[in-house]
Amino acid sequence: MNLLTSDSRQSWEEAIAYLRSPRAIRDRCGQLFELARQDKLSHFRCDLTQLGRVAKYVIAVMQEQYPDGQIPFHSRWQHFEVGGVPRLAQLERLLAGLSPVERAVTRFDLAIVSVLLDAGAGDRWLYCERETDSIFQRSEGLAVASFRMFCQGAFSSHPHQLLQVDAQGLQSLSEATLAQGFQVNEDNPLVGLAGRVELLQKLGRSLFAYPQMFGDDNPRPGHLVHYLLQRSHHKQLPAATVLRAVLEGLGSIWSGRIEIAGVNLGDVWYHSALAGSREQGAGSRGTREQRGRGSNYQLPITNYQLPITDSLVPFHKLSQWLTYSLLEPLQELGLEITGLDDLTGLPEYRNGGLCLDLGLLQAKHSDIFHHAHSVDSEVVVEWRALTVILLDQIAATIRQQLEMDATQLPLVKILQGGTWSAGRRIAAELRPNGVSPIQLQSDGTVF
Repeated sequence: MNLLTSDSRQSWEEAIAYLRSPRAIRDRCGQLFELARQDKLSHFRCDLTQLGRVAKYVIAVMQEQYPDGQIPFHSRWQHFEVGGVPRLAQLERLLAGLSPVERAVTRFDLAIVSVLLDAGAGDRWLYCERETDSIFQRSEGLAVASFRMFCQGAFSSHPHQLLQVDAQGLQSLSEATLAQGFQVNEDNPLVGLAGRVELLQKLGRSLFAYPQMFGDDNPRPGHLVHYLLQRSHHKQLPAATVLRAVLEGLGSIWSGRIEIAGVNLGDVWYHSALAGSREQGAGSRGTREQRGRGSNYQLPITNYQLPITDSLVPFHKLSQWLTYSLLEPLQELGLEITGLDDLTGLPEYRNGGLCLDLGLLQAKHSDIFHHAHSVDSEVVVEWRALTVILLDQIAATIRQQLEMDATQLPLVKILQGGTWSAGRRIAAELRPNGVSPIQLQSDGTVF
C-alpha cells in the first residue's frame, strides 16, 4: 500500500536530498558539537583550548611529509604508490592506446572498487605483494591488493579486457575469489570480508539501475566519467556534484542502513540528542543486531510528518573518500573542480583518534575504551560527528598559523598532509600496533 500523497512524497524526496548533502553533514554534526560545547552529550566533551597544540602537531607532520609544500589531495591514488613503487606508471603504460577519456574511465573503475574495499582491515591482516616482495598493512595493503586484483582482471567479465570493472564481473565475484586475492586465511584474517564481497555484488546490481550514469550494456562504474563531463560548465565542475552522483548511483549498495520510502540513506545514523527523537524515538528501530545483520531499517512513513529525520546524522565517509579520489582523473581531463571545501573531513578512526589522543575530545566514562562499539551506537555517532566539526576547526587554525587561505590549503590537502597521518602517528606512539583508541565492530563497509 502506498501511503504517500504527492505532497508528502515531495517532502520525503526533499528530506532525502538534504540528508545526502554536505550541508546536512555539517548541520547535524554542528548540532551535536554545540551540545558538546555545553557539556550536554552523554559520551564526549570538547576542550577547544587544545586546538593550537593539535594544529602544531599536524603542521609538523605535514612539513615532514611534504617539505616542498606540494600536498596532493587526500585520495586513494596516494596509497597505490606505497613503498615508492610506480604502480600507476605501470598502469598508464598498459593504457597507452586509449584516449584520455577512456583512460579516465579505467581509473574511475579502479578507484571505485578500491575505495569500496577500503574500510578498516583490522590489526592482524597483512598483504605480501609478490611483484615487489613487500608487505603492507591497513589502507595501503588494501590499496595494493585491490590494484593487483584489478590488473589481473578479477572484476571484469571479459577475458580480453581485463583492465575494467563491469556489472557482470562484480555480480559473479565470490568470497573465495576475494579471499584469495587479499591472501585471507585463518592466520591472516581480514575484518568484514563477507561484507566487502556483498558490497561489490550489490554495486554490480546497482549499475543496471542507472543506465544514464553507468551505461546500458554490461555497465561499468567508470562510465560515471561521461555523466560528470556532461554536467560541467565552462570546464568547471563542483565537487558537490560529484558527491551527489556517487550518492545517487551507489546509494542502494549499503547493507544494514536506514531507508526512507525504499531509498537507502547510506552512512546515516540516529542520535537521540537531536530534535525528533522524542516523537519517534531511536529506541523503536532496534539495534543492528536485533534487526539482523545486513538488513536495512525502513523508516516509518506518516503523511506530512518529518520530525523523525531531524534525529538523523549523515556522514557519507566512504562516499566522500571516493569523491575525493575521483577528482584527480577529472582534473587530468582539464576540468577545474570548484567548491572543494564544500565537502567535509572524513569521520573515521584516524581523524577521530587524533582528536581523542591529543585531548580535543575527552571521553566522559572509561567504559568507552573497554569494549567494541557498533557503528550505529551513540558513542560512535557522537565521536564521528564531533570529528567532522573539529576537522574544520583544525584546518582553520592550521591556515591561521601558516598564514594561508582555503584556496591555498583546502581541507582535502590538510586531510592528506595532514590529520590522517598525524592520527596514525599519535596512535603508534600511544598503543601497540597503532590501533584505534575506540574499538569498533566493523562489517567492512563503514570504517
